[in-house]
Amino acid sequence: MTDVIVSFKVMPRDTDVNLDDLENKIKSSISPERMERHPIAFGIVAIHVTKLVPDEGGGLVDKIEDKLRAIPEVGEIEVIEVTRSL
Repeated sequence: MTDVIVSFKVMPRDTDVNLDDLENKIKSSISPERMERHPIAFGIVAIHVTKLVPDEGGGLVDKIEDKLRAIPEVGEIEVIEVTRSL
């Protein structure tokens, strides 16, 4: 069975959110393989989060989204890419 690489765009609730703290909470919640900051505009910065998950179905992506939504500093979450690993 192969793995699936899922990329999320995580938007902070507002511009006052400490991004270092938010990244630490994301790390402890889902243990992502990679995180990158992407400036949007007017001081808003999105965090792109990449997670490797087994391709077994069963709503694993939804479960990861739920864990991210449970973080109080998270505003919006968007799945930006889903691809199979080699």
